[in-house]
Amino acid sequence: MTTRQKQQGRETAVIRAPQDGSEVGVVALAGPEEVRAALDANVAATSACRELPAYERAAALRKIADGLEGVKSELARTLALEAGKPIAQARTELDRTIFVFRDAAEEATRIGGEVLPADTVPAGKGRIAITRRFPLSPIAAITPFNFPILLAAHKIAPAMACGATVTLKPPPQDPLTTLHLGDLVRASGYPEGGVNITPCHVEVAQMLIEDPRVRLITFTGSAKSGWAIRAKAGTKRVLLELGGNAAVIIEPDADLTWAATRCAVGGFTYAGQSCISTQRIYVHERVYQSFLQLFVQQVRQLKVGDVLDEHTDVGPIISLEAAERVERWIKEAVAAGAEVALGGKRSGVFLEPTVLLHTTAEMKVNCEEVFAPLVTVTPYRALTDAIAWVNASPYGLQAGVFTTNLQTMFRLHAELDVGAVNGNDIPGFRVDRLPYGGAKASGLGREGVRYAIEEMTERRVLTLKLD
Repeated sequence: MTTRQKQQGRETAVIRAPQDGSEVGVVALAGPEEVRAALDANVAATSACRELPAYERAAALRKIADGLEGVKSELARTLALEAGKPIAQARTELDRTIFVFRDAAEEATRIGGEVLPADTVPAGKGRIAITRRFPLSPIAAITPFNFPILLAAHKIAPAMACGATVTLKPPPQDPLTTLHLGDLVRASGYPEGGVNITPCHVEVAQMLIEDPRVRLITFTGSAKSGWAIRAKAGTKRVLLELGGNAAVIIEPDADLTWAATRCAVGGFTYAGQSCISTQRIYVHERVYQSFLQLFVQQVRQLKVGDVLDEHTDVGPIISLEAAERVERWIKEAVAAGAEVALGGKRSGVFLEPTVLLHTTAEMKVNCEEVFAPLVTVTPYRALTDAIAWVNASPYGLQAGVFTTNLQTMFRLHAELDVGAVNGNDIPGFRVDRLPYGGAKASGLGREGVRYAIEEMTERRVLTLKLD
């Protein structure tokens, strides 16, 4: 929640805690001149960043990681307040952010190429070819509210690792931790102007998409916004990490206690405000009642409350508007025949962890991204049906599968149209080093430092005549 005001002729935004509206900080907003200046600085720094030796890029990235370690407690508290994220989950986000920068330091020294034969045809006799990767600069990056500093790291760290320049627009709801990260980047030794963070209105951010100098746009956010950006991008390369309504399949041979425990985590961590939050659970009819009893029991134990309380599991939804939208969707589902097994009530920006039964595929709580602490549970008779229901979604980011049958696991890996299948775990399981991205409306390309470097560079060939 932000309040805009003017301060010494410059527009500012007051960042407010979602849970109670209290002020967390004030941010100066960039106008068109500042955004243009940031891109100008990127362009001016392009050569210096590209030519920076790998060991110096690695050293800068390690320095950022060390700096984050030093202020982790302070930043976790700020993140908890500005994002409405329970403090324990905020610390986890900071730990993951630190890992991303350390991983990038390693990957900066591993960017290789190939030596290729050219004499596969007579014209190539006496020749070889080599490939190297060169950074695309400048990069325009846009990040969402739900993991503000981690997702900034997933864009800034690989850009620095490969020697690219980048200007990042942080989320308007919670930019404070990202801006602090920017301070650490500036102190890291990476060339001045190589990384810029510019909080601004969406209208101003259009410059990042439209400026012909930008070579790549990397966006994480809603599918609607992401595909609109791609439509405007022209010849720019576009990397999209978009929405989802992640599904879980639970087979009759699964460990139901483990599945119920993990699904309670997967559906309600950070109030379900993750694109890989567990939203739809499909359970084989033979174990449906047993699973449902275990699952509801686990969800009942979740604590809703103050984000600074160490024991809080579920905090507020990011805004009153978002909370009211989910409340409407629940009422629509119930009016159409759904049953509330647990929760369903809203108090301001807080929504009770909600479990819905007897839903249909056409209900918004199933076919759209709910982005809230809400899960639907549906029985299936044949695995073929469950696969079809998962794939019927326009989204395809990650899925979870619980089974002890390896053949079933490999079948689901092959047949589920998603970017990743997590075996015996929830869709929200993620190791930040692994390739991450979706199918269909869920996006284009892959993140994870090594894979983002591939997206942020282009392979260039050099042929050599040797005789």
